[in-house]
Amino acid sequence: MSSDLDAPTTDYDGFAEAYAAETESNLINGHYTRPAVLDLAGDVTGRRILDVGCGAGPLLESLRDRGAVVTGIEPSAEMLELAKRRLGEDVDLRLADLQDPLPFPDNAFDDAIACLVLHYLEDWTAPLAELRRVLVPGGRVIVVVNHPYVYRLLHPEGDYFATHEYAEEYTFGGQSVVLTHWHRPLPTITAAFIEAGFRIASITEPPPAPGARERFPDLVTSPSGSFLCFLFFVLEAA
Repeated sequence: MSSDLDAPTTDYDGFAEAYAAETESNLINGHYTRPAVLDLAGDVTGRRILDVGCGAGPLLESLRDRGAVVTGIEPSAEMLELAKRRLGEDVDLRLADLQDPLPFPDNAFDDAIACLVLHYLEDWTAPLAELRRVLVPGGRVIVVVNHPYVYRLLHPEGDYFATHEYAEEYTFGGQSVVLTHWHRPLPTITAAFIEAGFRIASITEPPPAPGARERFPDLVTSPSGSFLCFLFFVLEAA
């Protein structure tokens, strides 16, 4: 391994282009996570949607194409630049971090998406409070996080029931990167949502998009065509 697991990072600036290229049409992002989020979002025509951690903007582009009024925030300047190139000047894209107060007024959005974002954060209290604040009453948040049981499968020596940090190595476009995540057991995850003023409308483990098995036969190998990877939540602002 070329990366040092003792020196993990969550700074995407150094590998933004490699990440964006790798995840454009791969299995996990292009044929699993983004299609599942779009399915959960349903009809978004005219809905004001905030994408928290929008990356290079592929999900925002799909939501815009389906009629949503989209806004994105992203803590990586390099990722945000890629999103601006993709989406143009008409989309409100801002350099901002979910760990800080969001630069929007109360009740500014009908929906928000936090896809593969929260598991980078140790404390969810303020971020969830900010998401609740900028949503209209009854607004939705679609959250995608690392599946806690997958952590147990990959790290049997770890304590499933404790909230703690861990590091994993990934390769994007041939570039090796170590990222840090925070593991939480399922009851801790759901309690955080409820305490922040959300009602849990659904928890799902969706299958990949149609055709994924044929496109990725070496990766989609179960008889059902499904696999464990992330947990998907739809939350409603109380």
